[in-house]
Amino acid sequence: MHHPDLSATRADMDGSALRIGLVQARFNPDITNALAQACKAELLSLKVSADNIQHIQVPGALEVPVALQALAQTQQFDALIALGCIIRGETYHFELVANESGSAITQLALDHGLPIANAILTTENLPQAVARQTDKGRDAARVAVEMALLMKSLS
Repeated sequence: MHHPDLSATRADMDGSALRIGLVQARFNPDITNALAQACKAELLSLKVSADNIQHIQVPGALEVPVALQALAQTQQFDALIALGCIIRGETYHFELVANESGSAITQLALDHGLPIANAILTTENLPQAVARQTDKGRDAARVAVEMALLMKSLS
């Protein structure tokens, strides 16, 4: 089975009919704002209308899942995106926050049958986070659109 890379399918991705919800953790705002900016820019380039993007903010990564759940329960979105940044050097309970938020997001996606792109960066230090912020935001947008289109095609 041949798996094309994401860039090969980008031309086929038309998000014009999609509604996407973004939940951004404000903790490490320089990083998470850059993530959100890259993510939104990519959504727009995939033809998702700015009017169909809802962007909300929460204090930190542990608050992301409950906000995602609230969006999922509205049944108004085709995909959701989690944006955040957890840095080991700054968060004494790094593993707990990373694991709890990650598993909660996965469980929400399964419970609601809704694609959720997890772009909560987990890095050892700030330079690693800065190095990844743009790519990770862009990738999350692509994953959300691709999965939303897939789910529509399967239903």
